Parts: sequence; structure tokens; C-alpha cells
Amino acid sequence: DALLEQALRPLGAVAVAIWSAGYDGSLTLVGSAGFPTAEAARWRYVPPDVATVARRGLTERSGQWFASLAGTGLPSVGRHQYPEGGRVAVPAGTGGRIHGVLEIAWPVPLAPQPPQVVRQVEALAELCAHTLESYTPPRGPGQEPRVIPDAVELMDLADGLHDPALVLVPHLDAAGQLADFRIQHVNKRFMDPAGRPRAVVGGALLLEAYPMAAGDSELFQNVERVYATGEPFRARHLNLTALVDQVPLAAVADISVSRHGNAVLLIWRIEDETARLASLLQHAQRLGRIGGFEENLLTGEITWNGQLFDLYGRPHTSTPVPLEELAAHAHPDDAVAIGRFLRTLLHHRRPASAAFRLRRPDGVTRHVRVVAEPVLDTDDRLLLVRGACQDISAQHWTEVALAATRDQLAHTEQQAVERARLTLQLQHAIMPPAQTPLRVPDLQVAVRYRPAETEQLVGGDWYDAVMLPSGLVLLCVGDVAGHGIEAATSMVVLRNALRGLAVTGAGPGQLLSWLNIVAHHLTGGVTATAVCGLYDPARRTLRWARAGHLPPVLVRGPGAEPLPLVSGMLLGAVAEAAYEEAEAELAAGDTLLMYTDGLIERRDRPVEEALAQLLSTVRPTPNTLDQHLDRLLTYSRSDTDDDTCLVGIRVG
Repeated sequence: DALLEQALRPLGAVAVAIWSAGYDGSLTLVGSAGFPTAEAARWRYVPPDVATVARRGLTERSGQWFASLAGTGLPSVGRHQYPEGGRVAVPAGTGGRIHGVLEIAWPVPLAPQPPQVVRQVEALAELCAHTLESYTPPRGPGQEPRVIPDAVELMDLADGLHDPALVLVPHLDAAGQLADFRIQHVNKRFMDPAGRPRAVVGGALLLEAYPMAAGDSELFQNVERVYATGEPFRARHLNLTALVDQVPLAAVADISVSRHGNAVLLIWRIEDETARLASLLQHAQRLGRIGGFEENLLTGEITWNGQLFDLYGRPHTSTPVPLEELAAHAHPDDAVAIGRFLRTLLHHRRPASAAFRLRRPDGVTRHVRVVAEPVLDTDDRLLLVRGACQDISAQHWTEVALAATRDQLAHTEQQAVERARLTLQLQHAIMPPAQTPLRVPDLQVAVRYRPAETEQLVGGDWYDAVMLPSGLVLLCVGDVAGHGIEAATSMVVLRNALRGLAVTGAGPGQLLSWLNIVAHHLTGGVTATAVCGLYDPARRTLRWARAGHLPPVLVRGPGAEPLPLVSGMLLGAVAEAAYEEAEAELAAGDTLLMYTDGLIERRDRPVEEALAQLLSTVRPTPNTLDQHLDRLLTYSRSDTDDDTCLVGIRVG
């Protein structure tokens, strides 16, 4: 009560609890204030390994400052009275040993505290530790007093163990703080990782005998934690390193550390390297499907391991097969390879290997590779043969499958090359990269076609520029979705259909409506984009329509702009569609460009940015239209490696 009223109330705290840490890691509530009596009685004992606020304070030696108990999710005394309040749990220890925990409760969430408050709470915890150091838990009726083994009793216990063990006692510095542990005793089974005798290790300080214990293994830190908290520590495959003449000698061991009274028992079991390697070898043989054998040629004694019996499909109690009878258990076609293997091994007395098909008693055939070496005695006579057999059936069938796959890929690749060549020939036959210009008064007409650099990406871009019987000039570009021979053949159908439909004298909107029917019904359901225009040389006007395609670009003087957009769905998407028309009046010196998206499309830019880049490129107008189109292809920033079609006219 005095602790709460005089030291903690001024800090805003409303309750305090003092816990004593047992040797087994349990917690006992030895004093409290501010908590209801019934609540304190209910929390008088907390078994080991139960997670509570006090337990966190015991294991986290720097102390725990929680803004709100509810936020921790941890149970604790008074959690129903102050569920949202702050909690502090600070270890109470002296001389490197923690005797208990000081837990403080606030009624409201706790804000971060200034350093002077933190130091004040730590000082209170140290004051509590001096009291807990001499505290003896009260005994209930009929309860026998607990016997705490001292170092002498622990030595007797260590000598009865079958594993190497050390008894450690704390070594304090002049200020009373834990500095090291004295190796009070080593038992009779003690085995030093560095091979030193017991007399050299016994009586030394732990960090003097094993300075590497404070290194990466954290052995010393774990011993220190066990001594402070009383909670035992166990670990498997911990690296122990000892320095002998400044040379580090390492061993792998299983570790157990426990506190008994004022002493610590450290037990380690150093792994038998021979047994560990034998176990590792067995697992390697199992995973690699490898069986080993040894045959004494003087006595006739043959030794097989279990894996080899399993590989041969024979019971482990059966008689092993001698090397000279190996051909009788193999496929007849492998007799030559086995004979060459035995001659090299037994006659020339050199290591040899061979692959053969093993026929097992159960009718199963396995693909096996055998490797063996001769062992000679001191008189250079052949004494025995040792070797191994590996089941390579999975590898064999994988190689067969890979060979078949390679053949299939080569055939498929040849087919793809042939299809690409045919597609390219078809495109060049229908649309050469440049064609003979049209002879139209006061009008220059030029076209360009640039195929994809990658032959497999040759697609369905197309263009046309032709004089109609009516005296009008048909101008169009289009792009069939997809690549390859299918896209190219669909392009031919649409291009020729538009040429035939154009002689009817219909306008561009009607022409695209009819072309949509062709795309939807007559070409296997392909989709395509297109822009179609009819230029009247007498009136210098262009009537045009679009089907999901980018609009033409008009270059007039120093400026360039796309023609105002008109509506129009892409070809082949629906059975019937109507297409809006627009008319543009051209003047002398104007240049009009139609193009496919291969000219401007970029993977990392929206189409608006790509179109703006095109407009900046077309503004400087070269002397001739052909130079203009060539310049556009040269400075195109497209990165999609797609086909490109370009149609241009210049008035005057």
C-alpha cells in the first residue's frame, strides 16, 4: 500500500502487483494494492508457460510498457476493473538474477512516459528485488517444504547423467552484477569439444574456457537468461566452438540448460559425426535410388545394402547376384555393354561403368547404371570389387520424352517458318512496299507498306488507292485482328471485297456497312478496323468514314490535325452496323495521311500521346510526298513490331 500511495499515485497509477518468479518459471502474487481482494486471490499463482503481462515482463528484460491492456490481448490481474488502462511490467532483479516482476496499472490509456519516470519505475523494481531475494513462499496446510538443491547436490545429479554436464555458479563483479559463470563441476561423462581433459575445464570461468559461447551460438546469453528467469532452455544442433591455441574447433550438440537453486546445469550431447554421416549417406542413397555392393573375389562373399535388394526386386534375405552373372539378369541386347564393363573392371583392373536394362523377377524392367572399382592388395592382386547401382529409369524416360519434344519442336518451328514465308509472299503479292503512283490531275498519291520485323508477327494490315470508273479516287487502310496466314487471307478477302463494292458508286459509309457484313459472315468471324475515303479531284473534297480506326491526319501549312472524329464500330463485331460519313474540303498544298496503328503504337504510352508525337513529326513537309512518307516511317517511335500501312495524297 505504501508503494502505491507514496510512489505510484503521483504518477497516475491506481494499482500495483508484485510477482515472485519460481524456479520452474511459475509466478506467485506476493503482494498487491488497488486490486479487489477476490481478484488478487484468484491470481495468487500463475503456472509456467502461461502468457500474461507479468510473464512478458519476466522474459523481456528491458521491461514492457503497454499503452492499453486491451490492445495486448494478454490476461492479467484486474483486467475487468481497468480493461483499457495502461500497464507496465518491469523485471525485478539483482546481481544478474531476476527474482520477480513489478506490475503497475493505470485507469486510462498510458501515454509515452519521460525518461525520469522510466528510471523511477526501474528503481522501484530493484527495491522490490531486494525484498523478493529473501522471500520464502508460505506453505499451505500439509504442504512439505520445497527442497532447493544446492551446488553439491547438483554435482551428484550431474554425475548420474549419461550425457556430458557442467554445473555452473554465478560469478559477480565488484559491483555485484553478474559477469560470468564459474564451472564448478564437470561430470564423469564430460566430453570437451576441443578434446581437453576435465581438469583443464573444471574451475574455469565459462567465457574463459569457451570464449566463443558469447558469439553467434548465443550459448552464454541463453545460460544468463535461464539463470535470471528460471525458465529452462533447450536447443538441437547448436554449434559449440572452442579455441585451442587460437584455432577454433567446432562441434554440433544438443543443449539443455536449467536452473537449480543458485546453480545452473548445462548438458550437451555432441553428435557422433560418423553416425550422422552414415544417416546422411543412407538418405542420399534413398533419394538418388542408389544401391551399394562389395564382392570379395577370393572368398566369394558378396555384401549388398537394402537399396540394392529393392532395386533388383529381391527380398533382403535372398542371395546377392555375383558380377559374373549380371548379364543373366539384363536384357539380351545389353550383353555386349556388360561384357565390356566386366573386362575393364576384372581383367584390366580399372574403374568402369555401364548402363543396362535390368529385368527383375516381378517382370518389371528398370534402366540401371552400374559404377565399380577394383581394390588391390599389397601384392597388387585383385582382392575385391566395390561399386554402386543407380536406378536411372526416370532420367531415361525423361531423355526419351525430351528427344521426342525436340523433334516435335523442330517440326513445329519448320512449319511456323514456312507459314510465315507464305504469309509474307502473299502480302507482298497483294501489297508491295511501294506501287506505281496513280496518274490523277493536280493530285499526288503515294503508299507505303512496312511488314513486321519478326516474321511470326506478319499480320493483316492492308491499304488501297485506286481510280474508280466514276473518276473518284478510293483511298483506304485497314487492320485485321491477329497475325499469321489467317490474318493475311482475311485481309485479302476484305481488300478485294471493298474494291468490288466501290464500283457501285456507293458512299464510304455504305461501303463500310457492306464490308462489315462480309467480315461477319464470310471470313470466319474476323474483326478488323478500317478507314475509307472517296476523293473527288474536281471538287477537291474527301468523303470519308471509319470503322474503329484512327482518323486521317490533314497537314495544312505549318499545322497538322486529325480530321474531326465520326462514329463507326469495328468491322465484324455485329451482323449489321451503320457508319457516319464526313466531308473535308482540301486546298492546294494540303497533305492527307491515312495509316495503321503500327506507325504510332507504343506499349508504354497511351494512344493520345502517340498521336501527338505523330502530329509533331508530320509538320515539316518535305518537297515530295514520297519523301514525306519515307520520313514518317524512318522517325516512327512505335515499339510493337507490328505491320504498318501508310497512304498519302497531296493536292496541287
